Amino acid sequence: MALNLIKLCVGADSIEDLREWVSRRSLVAIAAGLEPHSSHTTRMVPKRVEELLNGGSLYWVIKGQVQARQKLLEIETFTDADGIGRCNLVLGPEVIDTEYQPRRAFQGWRYLTAEDAPRDLAALGEGAAEMPLDLRRELAELGLL
Repeated sequence: MALNLIKLCVGADSIEDLREWVSRRSLVAIAAGLEPHSSHTTRMVPKRVEELLNGGSLYWVIKGQVQARQKLLEIETFTDADGIGRCNLVLGPEVIDTEYQPRRAFQGWRYLTAEDAPRDLAALGEGAAEMPLDLRRELAELGLL
């Protein structure tokens, strides 16, 4: 069973903001002759890399709610110019909507088991993805979605 990561999406106010950022990064990668993906740099390197790369995703917390995920493609470790070990989480180009799941703020990233991960919005049935974001958030807060 896949293991996932969860992280705050700092600077994004919505899934649309995240999608725009991912789109820009993908275009830059394509222009450089690379695969269209984005990456996120973090200081802490996950120890459970094999489990994460066996179908895992990075789940994004936006405005206190898990709202989206991106597939983890690779985890690249490196040392920056200051001699500090870091890690690039290489992410797939698709931002997948998930059901909303409230999360308190935290620093860095955390592991997220498949059992605790929110379902993809597409798995909730027809019409869920077309529902306005405000309505979806309100229904999730009430425990109805």
